[in-house]
Amino acid sequence: MKDLAQTFEYLKQFLTDERVTKIEHFSLESSDFVLPVMEDIFQFRNAAAIVRSVEACGFHKVVALEEENIFNPNLTVTKGAETWVEVERMPKNMASLKSIKERGYKILAVSPEKNAVMIPDYTITEPIALVFGTELEGVSEEVIDFADETLAIPMYGLTKSFNVSVAAGICMYELKQKLINSGIDYKLSEEKRLKMQIRWAVNSMRSGPQIFEKYMRDHNIQI
Repeated sequence: MKDLAQTFEYLKQFLTDERVTKIEHFSLESSDFVLPVMEDIFQFRNAAAIVRSVEACGFHKVVALEEENIFNPNLTVTKGAETWVEVERMPKNMASLKSIKERGYKILAVSPEKNAVMIPDYTITEPIALVFGTELEGVSEEVIDFADETLAIPMYGLTKSFNVSVAAGICMYELKQKLINSGIDYKLSEEKRLKMQIRWAVNSMRSGPQIFEKYMRDHNIQI
């Protein structure tokens, strides 16, 4: 923990006071209690809109399960959110989902299948990984079968589903409101918050990765 704090303190000198204040302020609200998982999203505008919605709700990580498509957000749509949101890329297979589950996440597929719970009725009590399917097919059958539960968004018109980026925005916002009102300690631990502050600082600098790597080498630090 001491190494993390000292590393962030070192990196601050390369940032403006405004950027340091922003990093310190918004990291306090960050959470990994809800982990959005994207199943082979292929439209870059959808990828970008998802990243933007995730960040706006105070979640700063997305898992991209990739098979035929690369999760590649369009930077004109993210409006800078890609600086703050970490994208973890994993192969689209059941081993990846099992790995996420082993991290302590309950797997929820966003789909009306399998007696889905409507999101207004859902009670969040433990960390959840929220799996969104592809634009055309939705969540795959194997993921639905593997999931602990399915979650659905109520629809009030003739259209049967939202675009995946819209669905992600609705779900992340609804779940954030539930967490705020739950009394659950859903925010990042101090260690996770420091690691994220370091990542944000590095992403905020033109030569951030090189400066960071040199500092770690010179001080024999592994983060």
